[in-house]
Amino acid sequence: MEDNQDIKFMKQALSEAHKAAEKDEVPIGAVIVCQENIIARAHNLTETLNDVTAHAEMQAITSAANYLGGKYLTDCTMYVTIEPCVMCAGALRWAQIKKIVYGASDEKRGYSKFAPNALHPKTEVLPGVLAEECAALIQGFFKRKR
Repeated sequence: MEDNQDIKFMKQALSEAHKAAEKDEVPIGAVIVCQENIIARAHNLTETLNDVTAHAEMQAITSAANYLGGKYLTDCTMYVTIEPCVMCAGALRWAQIKKIVYGASDEKRGYSKFAPNALHPKTEVLPGVLAEECAALIQGFFKRKR
């Protein structure tokens, strides 16, 4: 069940997604929270960096690990506007993230369709936080592209 903190931090992830849209990137944003503080902010940079792995989640994991000085995010929560793909879910497993809160589901590329067991067994998942706003942002982006 979502609470005010989940909504507050998902709005920050949405803010990152808007930054991606301004750069003509697929508008996905992520923040990582530790002890109720945002320690990492990121958005998609695949076009900017010409790197298919430069997803918002991957950028946020790297930033959070650098901030914490270690590779494990066992006390952290990631807020991301769209359900992670298989690549990002695998990275989040390796990082042993405590919790993932995401907005819209991704029926075409989300991890739950292709690799439902990709996340670490201890990772909690809360889907659907601000799902309509998250979905509208990405749907609008692709409508403009087509």
